[in-house]
Amino acid sequence: MTTGSPIIETRQLGRDFKVREGVRRRTLTAVDDLAITIQAGEAVGYIGANGAGKSTTIKMLCGILVPTRGTVTTCGLRPVADRRELARQVGVVFGQRTQLWWDLPVRESFTILAAIHGLSRVAETARTEELVERLELSEFLSTPVRQLSLGQRMRAEVAAALLHSPRLVILDEPTIGLDVLSKQRLREFLVTERTTHGTTLLLTTHDMGDVERLCDRILLVDRGRLVWDGTLAGLSRTVGAQRVLVVDLAESTPDLVDVAATQHLGSEGGGLRQRLAFDPDATTAAKVLAAVSERVEVLDLAVEEPDVEDVVRRVYAARR
Repeated sequence: MTTGSPIIETRQLGRDFKVREGVRRRTLTAVDDLAITIQAGEAVGYIGANGAGKSTTIKMLCGILVPTRGTVTTCGLRPVADRRELARQVGVVFGQRTQLWWDLPVRESFTILAAIHGLSRVAETARTEELVERLELSEFLSTPVRQLSLGQRMRAEVAAALLHSPRLVILDEPTIGLDVLSKQRLREFLVTERTTHGTTLLLTTHDMGDVERLCDRILLVDRGRLVWDGTLAGLSRTVGAQRVLVVDLAESTPDLVDVAATQHLGSEGGGLRQRLAFDPDATTAAKVLAAVSERVEVLDLAVEEPDVEDVVRRVYAARR
């Protein structure tokens, strides 16, 4: 991560909508008093339940919606007033919308987008070749977008959003509906893009695998308000989420129910495999393993991290 002016900065940002209920109208607050700062080069997950205000925030960051109150700058620009210049510095991927031309081959969509962004022919060619290679697009470059599979289209969408080498990439549910292999390819590409070009990533998703594999930091919102800004591990600790040590033992062993600072979750194969939960603030996996090894030979082990969706559910439950 680099220092300097933030890529994204909001202060007391809010957005209200007027909602009609029968003959009456009431005010619905989608985003309320949001204050966030994201530096260049960060990879940040912006997560929350449906209706938490994520999409509204993204639209204000991009200049699509005007804030009701507060201030926002994106890439040092005012999103609404400087929207044309901002478009040159931001790439956006919406998982359920397309910026490609439906009836045109993928390559022609890239050519049109390069012209829109004012890329020279040399820059367009070099960047297109880089993205085609890294996202494995060559086999369907000449195929109309409407004939692509979902996985192919999403890779093309990401390439289209990154064609002009934006400083900031906003990804809204980029892996929705993708199979496991397509998700893995896309995640690997985004990691490489960030490493190679210093691209800042802001990711909104319900796929917690995306958050775990791509993001160093998470922003959790609930009913338009920011309720957590920090690491996923830190969030897990705030709600008492436990890690789990899974041990494969050399011989059948009675349940290890009395290992200090652990909770026995279950056994398999007559006690050959056992699962022990522990609070990472109270002990460590190494200490639990040492205690088990004093009793029985351990052949193999694994440590399972807290389930992210469970952590988020606990946060919401505590706030209700």
